[in-house]
Amino acid sequence: MPPSQLKRLKTSLREQGVTGPQKSKKQKQQDRAGRTNDSRVQRNAALQQIRDSFNPFEIKANNRPAKFQSFTAHPKKDAVLRPGVTRSMGEEARRATLLPEIQRRNKTGGIIDRRIGENDPTMTPEERALQRFAQEKMRKKGGASLFDLEADDDFAEDALTHGGQALDLDRDDFDMEGLEGSDDESDRGLKRRRSSAGEDEDEEMSDVEGQDPDKPARKKSKAEVMKEVIAKSKMHKYERQKNKEDDDDLREELDQGLQEMLNLLRGVKPPPKAEKAEMDAGMNPERLAMLQSKSREETEREYDVRLRQMAMDKRAAPTTRTKTEEEQAIEEAYRLKEMEQSRLRRMQGEESEEEEVEEKTPKDNKKKKEGVEVRPEDEDNMRDDAADFGLPTQQYDNKKEAVVHEDEDEFLMEDDLIASESDVDVSDESEDEEDSDAEEGAAAAADEEDEEDEFVRGILGDKDEKSEKKAAAPAATSGLAYTYECPRSHEEMLTIFNKMAVENIPVAVQRIRALYHPSLLAENKQKLADFSTALVDHISYMAKEKQSLAVIDTLIRHLHSLSRTYPGTIGKAFRTHMSAMHESGTFNAGDLVILTAVSSIYPTSDHFHQVVTPAITLMGRWLEMTPPTTSNLATGAFIVALCIKYQSLSKRYIPEAVRYTVKALQLLPQPSEKVLQPHVNNLLAMADLWSAKTAFGQIFSPAALTSLQALKGQKKSSQHLSIMLSQARLRRRPLELHHHRPLPIRTSIPKFEENFNPDKHYDPDRERADAAKLKKEYKRERKGAVRELRKDANFIAREQLRDKKERDAEYEKKYKRLVAEIQGEEGHEAKEYEREKRMRKSKR
Repeated sequence: MPPSQLKRLKTSLREQGVTGPQKSKKQKQQDRAGRTNDSRVQRNAALQQIRDSFNPFEIKANNRPAKFQSFTAHPKKDAVLRPGVTRSMGEEARRATLLPEIQRRNKTGGIIDRRIGENDPTMTPEERALQRFAQEKMRKKGGASLFDLEADDDFAEDALTHGGQALDLDRDDFDMEGLEGSDDESDRGLKRRRSSAGEDEDEEMSDVEGQDPDKPARKKSKAEVMKEVIAKSKMHKYERQKNKEDDDDLREELDQGLQEMLNLLRGVKPPPKAEKAEMDAGMNPERLAMLQSKSREETEREYDVRLRQMAMDKRAAPTTRTKTEEEQAIEEAYRLKEMEQSRLRRMQGEESEEEEVEEKTPKDNKKKKEGVEVRPEDEDNMRDDAADFGLPTQQYDNKKEAVVHEDEDEFLMEDDLIASESDVDVSDESEDEEDSDAEEGAAAAADEEDEEDEFVRGILGDKDEKSEKKAAAPAATSGLAYTYECPRSHEEMLTIFNKMAVENIPVAVQRIRALYHPSLLAENKQKLADFSTALVDHISYMAKEKQSLAVIDTLIRHLHSLSRTYPGTIGKAFRTHMSAMHESGTFNAGDLVILTAVSSIYPTSDHFHQVVTPAITLMGRWLEMTPPTTSNLATGAFIVALCIKYQSLSKRYIPEAVRYTVKALQLLPQPSEKVLQPHVNNLLAMADLWSAKTAFGQIFSPAALTSLQALKGQKKSSQHLSIMLSQARLRRRPLELHHHRPLPIRTSIPKFEENFNPDKHYDPDRERADAAKLKKEYKRERKGAVRELRKDANFIAREQLRDKKERDAEYEKKYKRLVAEIQGEEGHEAKEYEREKRMRKSKR
C-alpha cells in the first residue's frame, strides 16, 4: 500500500533539507548567522518543487518536441505551463472587466464612482482617505497661488497681464505716456480681434507703433518671418508676370506694324483699308455681298421670287412604317386572293369590277396635260393584265403625250432606258426613298431575317417588286392559280400538283404557305403541320418518279424552313420513312432523298438525335449487310458519301464505310475506272477526315492502301495515302519514360551557425523572412484571439447559468415562504373553526 500524502510530504521535506531533527538553540543561531540569500532562494525552489510534485496535473508539459534540435550558447529553457494558475488569473481578470460590462449591458444612465481608490480593493479605507485629503490640499493650494498678488516671484510666468504685458503697478495713473500707451493698446487689441488673414501687416504696424521707442524692437516669431517671406515671393512673382505681359503686348504691336514697314522699304504703297460694318461679324458673306451690290428694290424683288419658288417646291412624301410579320402575311394572302379572283373573271370572260383605267379622275387628266407622269401608286386601277395572259407588257409611256420642257437640259426618262436585269425600277422611285428611310427599322429585325431563308422572305413580302414580277411571269404564262386548298395528305397534294408542271411546284408551295400562314387563323397551324408531313412524302415520291432534282432541292429547303415551326411533326414523318427502310432492308431513290434531306435539315454532329442517329444506324446496317456488287456500287458510293457528310463536323469513325469501300475496290471482275472513281474519292475523303485519329494506320493499312495500289491510273491517290500513313507513323511514338537529368544523392551536411537562435529566421531573402515572421505573428495572434473569445463565451455562459441558479433559488425560497405562510394561515383558520365547533357542541 503506497504511503499517505502526509508521509510523502514529510519525507520530501526531510530529503530536501527543509526539515530535520530538532536543533539546539546554539545550532539555530549558527544557521541563522550563516544563512545567505542563495540559501533562501534554494529553499524556496525546493519548496516549489515539492508543491509541483504533489500536484502533477497543475503543470503541463509540451505535447510536441522541438521542431529542430539545436545547440546554442544560451539554451532556452522549457516553459513551465500552469493551466490552473492561468485559468484562475483569467477568471479574475474577466470578473474585473467583462463582468461589469455584462451587468451594465442594456442599461442606460447610472452613476460612475470616480473617487480615489473606490474601485481598488487593495487599498485600505485609511489610505483612500489620506490620498483624497492630499489631492484636495494640492487643488486648493494651486488655485490660491495663481491669484495671490503678494506672493513671491516664483510664479512670475503666471502673473496677471494686460494685452500680453505685465502690469506696472509702480507707474502713476495720471502719466500721459501711460494714457497714450493705453490708447494704443486698446487700438491694437481691437485689431487683434479681427480674423481676416489679409490684415496681418496692419497688426504688425500696430505692434510697432504700440511699442516704446526707448525699448529694443520685439523679435519676430518664426510664423511672422515665414509670412513675410511668402508675401515677398508672391510680390516678386507678380512683378515678373506683369513684365512678361508688357513685353508680349509690345512684341505683338511691333509684329502688326512690321508689314507696313516692309512695304515702305520696298517702295510699295499699302492699299487702303476697307471700312467694315459693325454687323459684318454675324452676317452671311453672300448676303452681305448681295446687300452691298444691289439696291433695296432689286433685293426685295429677288426675295419674292425665291419665296414663290419655295412655295412651289414639292414636299417630301411621308414614308411608310416597317410592317410586322403578321401584317405582311395578311397583305400577301389578300393580294393572292384578289389575283385569283381577277384570273377567274378573265377566264369566264367577265369584265373587271374596277375599271379605273377608263375612269380617269380630272386630277389625273390634268397631270397628263401638264406633262407630269402618273405613277401606279396614284392610279391603283391602271394594271396591265397582259402579263397574266403571257403577252408582252404594255408600256404606258407610248400613250403619253409629248412633254414640252422649258429647259433643254431637262429630259424624260423612259422605261426602256433601264435594263431588265437592273435592280432599279421606274415604279419604285418613291419606294427607294422609303427604303432608305426604313433602313433603321429593318436593322432591328436583321437577326430574324438571317434565320429565315429566301422562301420565308418571299412569303412575307420582303422581296422587292422586281423579284415579284420575275417570279410572277413564269407563273402567269403557265396558268397557275393564286389560291389553293391546303392539302392535308399526300393524295390531296397529288391531286393539286399533277395538274401543273413540275417546275411550278415550288411556286404553289410558296403560295400555300402564304395563304395559310399561322398568324392569319388559329387552325392554319394544324393545316400547315399536315402539309409538312405530306411534303416529306412528296419529295420521296418525286425521287421515285425521277423528277427534277432542282425542284426536290427547293422543296427540301421549304421543309428546312417549316421544321423550325413544326419540328416534332416533320421529325415524326422522317422516322416513319426510316421505319419502312428498316423493314424492307433495301434503299430506293426516295429513301436516299429522305436521308439527304435529314443531313440538310438537322444537325448531324449531335451525340444523339432522334432523327439523325437512326439514319446513321440504317446506313451503317446497309453497308455492313449488303455485299458490294456491280448493281449496287453506285448506291453504296452515294451512301458512303452521305456518311462522310454526316461526320464532317464531329469526325466520328464509321468502320462500315471503310469496309464497304475497300471491298468495292477489291471487287472481281474489276469494274470500269469510271465506276470505281467515286469509291476512290470516298476513300481519300475518309483519310482526310480521320487523319488526326491515333488509329489512322490501322484503319487504312494494309487493306485500303493495297487495294488502291492495285488499281490502274490511281498512282497519285496511292502516293497521297502512303504519305499520310507515314506521317501518322511518325506521330505515333511508343511510350517511354521521361528523360530526367541525373540528380546527385542528397547529402545532409550539418550547418553550424554561431550564436544560433531558434526564434530567429536565417533566410537570406529579407523580405521573405519578414513575411514569414509576420505570418507567424498573425497566426499566433489569431489563435490567441479565438482562444480568448472562446474563454469569454464560456465565462459569459457560466455567469448566466450562475445568475439563473441564483434567481431560481431565490424564487424557490420565496415560493416556499409564501406556501408556508399560506399553510400557516389555513392551519390557524382550521384550528379556529374546530375550536368554534367544539364550543358550540359544549353549549348544547
